[in-house]
Amino acid sequence: MSTRMIGVDVGGTFTDIFVLNETDGTASVAKVPTTRPDQSGGFLDGISQRVTDLSEISVVVHGTTAGTNALLERKGATTGVICTEGLRDVLEMRRRDRPRTWGLRGDFEPVVDRRNRLEVPERTLADGTIRTPVDLEAVRAAARLLQAQGCDAVAILFANAYANPENEAAAVAAVREIWQSPHVSASSEILPEIREFERFSTTALNAYLQPEVSGYLDRLERALTSGGFDGEFMIVQSNGGVMAVDTACRLPVRTALSGPAAGVIAAGYIASSAGFDNVITGDMGGTSFDVSLISDGHSMLSPQTAIDFGMVVRTPMIEITTIGAGGGSIAWVDKGGLLNIGPESAGSNPGPVAYGLGNTRPTVTDANVVLGRIDPDNPIGGKLERLDVAAASEAIDLHVGRSLSLDTVQAAEAILRVANSRMAGAIRLVSIERGFDPKRFAFMPFGGGGALHAGAMLKDVGIARAIVPRYPGVTSAMGCVIADMRQDFVQTINSLVGQLDVTALAAFMQAHVNQGLAMLDAARTRFESRVLSFELDMAYVGQTHTVSVPLSVRTEQNSVLPPTKAEIEAAFDAAYETTFGRLLENGVRRILNLRSAVTGLRPKFDLRALAPTGEGAPVPRTTRNVHFGADWYETAIYDRLALPVGAVIQGPAILEQPDTTVLVEPDLQARVDTFGNTIIEPSKEQS
Repeated sequence: MSTRMIGVDVGGTFTDIFVLNETDGTASVAKVPTTRPDQSGGFLDGISQRVTDLSEISVVVHGTTAGTNALLERKGATTGVICTEGLRDVLEMRRRDRPRTWGLRGDFEPVVDRRNRLEVPERTLADGTIRTPVDLEAVRAAARLLQAQGCDAVAILFANAYANPENEAAAVAAVREIWQSPHVSASSEILPEIREFERFSTTALNAYLQPEVSGYLDRLERALTSGGFDGEFMIVQSNGGVMAVDTACRLPVRTALSGPAAGVIAAGYIASSAGFDNVITGDMGGTSFDVSLISDGHSMLSPQTAIDFGMVVRTPMIEITTIGAGGGSIAWVDKGGLLNIGPESAGSNPGPVAYGLGNTRPTVTDANVVLGRIDPDNPIGGKLERLDVAAASEAIDLHVGRSLSLDTVQAAEAILRVANSRMAGAIRLVSIERGFDPKRFAFMPFGGGGALHAGAMLKDVGIARAIVPRYPGVTSAMGCVIADMRQDFVQTINSLVGQLDVTALAAFMQAHVNQGLAMLDAARTRFESRVLSFELDMAYVGQTHTVSVPLSVRTEQNSVLPPTKAEIEAAFDAAYETTFGRLLENGVRRILNLRSAVTGLRPKFDLRALAPTGEGAPVPRTTRNVHFGADWYETAIYDRLALPVGAVIQGPAILEQPDTTVLVEPDLQARVDTFGNTIIEPSKEQS
């Protein structure tokens, strides 16, 4: 009988594996280098380190960066566009924004070359009226030309297709008659929502990713199946939910920020279990530092994001702020003599200088190694026997120390101060600058490097405490196991509340519910319950930006009962006043979009199963000299996974485990809670 659930998160440097035994609640982890360019090698290698018989696996859930990397590196498929006459350059014109707000110029090339963006006669008006039926012969001719020009995927982008998809659907059928691959995306299927650029951009990027992502997932699925796996294979979405592989292949644009989203889901569950509903997450991997905020137990969702300048994706995503300050981020001194960290990263290959794989420029990890914070004889990941401290020291001295007239230790401290300052700035951005007091929040560092910088974040930002999860280096992989199955839907309504047809609104809601429940019924996963949620994008007439208005909608046996206009108005007033502090007198309320979500709640495991079972006073394994501030301290080194519940460790101390290193600075203390988390806070001995 299949008894194991596996979460796999592929990052820029490491691929993380979390294995949960459903029979006894025990867990094991693995961390292996990410393989490039094909990430499936590290994926399968990591699983094989913990499970030899794949038939024992019931579920594999994957958080992937394949789509994100393809966008950032411009390595998607050669893509064509068939669009309405006159709209060929929407993708290039965007919102007439610039890469640098105050710059006078900036370059941008859309992922679809202009020669591969072809126009055809058709026109649908904003009210859904078809003024000009689509010319299907022109569509077929365009498809043949795009194939001749080497396109592997095509996007159909027609004006106002959200209001009436008839022309677009006919064009899709005509293209599929002759298109040699299954990679055809239609804007009315991907994003039936008003605003041409966002709809066009999301659909074009979806087509651009389809061959890359579907090919990658197909290779993984075939490799798992050939190894005896007969369970369910699912993918994490950017909204923190999971979806079936066939859905991910059809909608790969929803996998952008997949891995970081899984980490936020796990962090929220761990923090809530430990009694903290307000938490700021900090995922520090090899390439980036990803920050998100959870308030009152709820992750912040954004309706759209820009993966890079001009590449706008409009689909619900957990709000994550990313900066180039990972362990592999390169430290460099600019022409003005200022020390910088990132955004360039050494990644997993060649990695930091200390890895000895060919990189000669210092990274954040190299600074931690030189200062004694990382044990060079026991590097995480399992592939290196030892880190080269001498090479890391030489690189820091050559590229940073000499330029700034600092010795090697001072230069390493400077690298960490700059990196910590950048990370603290990202935390302030998601908290203070959005009206949240960081003193009300706990900080949860995870990823391979996050726990090395927890103390600095407490001091620099003023957060009261940090919660280091039991397996911080594989938190995103754990989130894959925890995440629920979710499907989001959107439909433009574009109506004044006073003129709203509530029956038509309820019909759209019901259609979304039916599609979502069908998705859950098709899954082989057991759900504890199913949750339906609805919200409206609304504003006063004359306003461009909308507020999200949650609706309390009544249902009877999964049948939606229409909300009243009075209920909608009351919900808008409450949401608007919460956001802006006041209402507009005599303002006319307008509904732009309906957003629905159907979620299947997957069973959760008890985190107490991860807690240590040992007893007695904690005993350090050894000591070593570690540099803090301006001095070296003889620092106790503990095996973190062996620390019993209730143990209190006074800083300075280092808690080591296979997937990360936890740093407890001199004026801080660490205690182990009932779930195996380590709580870092100001030392009572110091206060």
